[in-house]
Amino acid sequence: MIHCEFTNAQRAEVLTAALPYIKRYNNKIVVVKYGGNAMINEQLKQQVMEDIVLLWLIGVKIVLVHGGGPEISDLMKLMGKKPEFVDGLRVTDKETMDIVQMVLAGKVNKTLVNLLEMKGGKAMGISGMDGRLIESQPKDERLGYVGDITKIHIRPVVDLLEKGYIPVVSTIGCDRQGNAYNINGDTAAAYIAGALNAERLIMMTDVAGILRDKDDPTTLIPNVTLSEAEKLFEEGIINGGMIPKVNCCIEAIHKGVKNVVIMDGRVPHSILMEILTDEGAGTMVMGEENQ
Repeated sequence: MIHCEFTNAQRAEVLTAALPYIKRYNNKIVVVKYGGNAMINEQLKQQVMEDIVLLWLIGVKIVLVHGGGPEISDLMKLMGKKPEFVDGLRVTDKETMDIVQMVLAGKVNKTLVNLLEMKGGKAMGISGMDGRLIESQPKDERLGYVGDITKIHIRPVVDLLEKGYIPVVSTIGCDRQGNAYNINGDTAAAYIAGALNAERLIMMTDVAGILRDKDDPTTLIPNVTLSEAEKLFEEGIINGGMIPKVNCCIEAIHKGVKNVVIMDGRVPHSILMEILTDEGAGTMVMGEENQ
């Protein structure tokens, strides 16, 4: 590995180049949806937490919404349960829901909170059940305890932001009868970002963004308006697992988020590149008025 030694003058230049972006995002809310490979790779996880703390230290109000699918599947297998999926959603019976709750609201959530604290941040973990943050109802009886979001009670997240914390949210919902539901992480992030009128929602995934040719990373589409996204759906360019992701982006914009970025969480410091440089990272989805 080649190590680049920066002179003090070069360091100063990098910081001054970032100044307009620091000013732009100071005191603004950015929601980060975190999961997938960036969460499994330990070195990447450390870097993502460092990036989030750095942004928090320069005055960006960060909300971290996380999943934990691979960890849920691992624990299910340990307990002798075979993970099942219908249309990409985990079939969640009562026992599986208990496992989801243990993994997301327990192990994963508290691990991320602890990492942020170790990096010098001030973080607080909550689940969508706390303060009835994510109110839900059953999505489809074939899926069991998989939920659709009916309402977001955003006050718990706002309170934490006002007290200077980085809220770390696990995506478990509940209904008025007290049942817990497994909520899709991308959908939850879109709804939470919308309820906060966030400046930006960053969806960290394991692809570079929207590609014209899914096998060629050089065909990345850097910017897409909602009307252009409709055309890409019609042309079949947005397909497979990218369909629900882009639908979540569109949902977030309709709910009041300025723009949404789908980016490759496997690229080191991709969050900083997105927020603090002109280049950005991944594909930005935006309303027509924000072009």
